[in-house]
Amino acid sequence: MKPMGMLGLLLMIAGLVIVALGGMRYLKDRDTAQIGPISVTTEEHGFITPMAGVAAIVVGAVLLGVGRDRKMA
Repeated sequence: MKPMGMLGLLLMIAGLVIVALGGMRYLKDRDTAQIGPISVTTEEHGFITPMAGVAAIVVGAVLLGVGRDRKMA
């Protein structure tokens, strides 16, 4: 399988997981400030919607089709 096909397969699997879970939440550390012994961190909460999972499945299917090995007959 070509690299494009492998990337497509990975995108499809990730998209299926996101759709199956009904979306996915993530937490990202934005800024950290340390003043002496005190450390302050701000966090950003995000959400990946199921529609993004569907889009990943569609793009993955296209890449899988493009990256498929074709034998010359």
